Amino acid sequence: MRAEFDIAVVGSGFAGSLIAMIARQLGKSVILIERGAHPRFAIGESSTPLANLLLEELAQRYDLPGVRPLCKWGAWQESLPDVACGLKRGFTFFQHTFGRAFSGELLVAASPRDAIADTHWYRPDFDQHLLAQARETGVEYLDRTALSIEALGENGAVLATQSGTKIRAQFVIDASGPRGFLHRALPLSESAFENFPKTQALFTHFRGVEKWETLHGAPPRAPYPPDDAAVHHVFAGGWIWLLRFNNGLTSAGVAVTDELAAELALHEGASAWNRLLERLPSVRAQFAAAIPATPFIHQPRVAFRASAAVGENWAMLPAAAGVVDPLLSTGFPLTLLGIERLARIIAKDFPTNALAEYERQTFAELDATAALIATLYANMHDFETFSALTLLYFAAASFSESARRLNHPELARSFLLHDDPRFGPALRECCRAPSATRIREAIEPFDVAGLGKRERHPYYPALAEDFLEAAHKLSATRDQAARCLTHAGFH
Repeated sequence: MRAEFDIAVVGSGFAGSLIAMIARQLGKSVILIERGAHPRFAIGESSTPLANLLLEELAQRYDLPGVRPLCKWGAWQESLPDVACGLKRGFTFFQHTFGRAFSGELLVAASPRDAIADTHWYRPDFDQHLLAQARETGVEYLDRTALSIEALGENGAVLATQSGTKIRAQFVIDASGPRGFLHRALPLSESAFENFPKTQALFTHFRGVEKWETLHGAPPRAPYPPDDAAVHHVFAGGWIWLLRFNNGLTSAGVAVTDELAAELALHEGASAWNRLLERLPSVRAQFAAAIPATPFIHQPRVAFRASAAVGENWAMLPAAAGVVDPLLSTGFPLTLLGIERLARIIAKDFPTNALAEYERQTFAELDATAALIATLYANMHDFETFSALTLLYFAAASFSESARRLNHPELARSFLLHDDPRFGPALRECCRAPSATRIREAIEPFDVAGLGKRERHPYYPALAEDFLEAAHKLSATRDQAARCLTHAGFH
């Protein structure tokens, strides 16, 4: 193995492998370094339309044919059937009160049919596939390797392995996740998200989880089978997620405030999970015959925000700079937006001003995400307000995806449109004082998915006509919007 590289990427999850192969396609020599080994369990598994579009754009721009099929359920099943994943047609929410059967629901579709649907990424297979793709592009790879920093500054980096091997790189990219390599090695401090609750998580993979539809039937107006989604069971103080894969496994876990975590003794793992299910009879029925396939993992602190995301000859990917919460599946689009921006910086050989702007955008998007999710946590006891608040996310995400598909990225430069002169202030006001009227007014100029049609509540389908009617909001004609829909796979 050579000892000197243009770029060293630390962490070979999907994001590390993706930025490594992009850098290689840009002509850089790259080494990818992993503390563990693949295949391995990883949290963060649910994609979204915006995330899949970003992944598709990266695959096209940097000529990554092994990545392209991963952007839609149909193409994935046709091209890579041995890489496990799950079908995701939308976001499903159920309302719960402890000790009672579920009492409310919200289903928001992300696609009109399975072939162009989103996916849940079974990370042992997904990450291993992207690693193989990175190595095929010429990325060198080391696993089971612990690193320390001997030098990091104006002359680049000298990294030392546990065996004493020295690796020199002009630039280091940290893709090792929250509280990862650079955060520990430099060391850096944490800076909390403003007004965000302290939360903990407990999660694993199960076999034998019953489908909700089998137990409760499918709502007659539901835009998709409720289990073919990212399923959220919401209650005061937290929520449970369920993500089904096509290999028989279901990812399930809970994120709760510290107060509820202490009440449940969440650190006790399986017994804490069973105590929670005792309070949620409708969810307990789903897990009556379920068996954990892996040990429970307790995460004593979910949210994380580093004090810095860049420095002299180093940068963190967004997931290493900060993590908010699994709610609404925001992690993938945040990370892919960061990869897109960092790839452009790599192409220009890391100008300092571009890195400073990358850091500003990274933290601004994390902070905006945290503000919305903190407001959702504060309203989990009030499902009507909670449901209305989620529409802020769906409006911003669908508008951003549509703007990109219509080649108008300037209309949606940031995640959650937080820096848009109209939507940004409205989003912040809705988080400060949420009300149904204020939320409807905020989303109306950006609603391209029929979210403001109150007669549809609580079932929001993905309809071509909504997009065509809203084409003017995207500076497009109806004919341009129709061509965009055809290209995206709508009939």
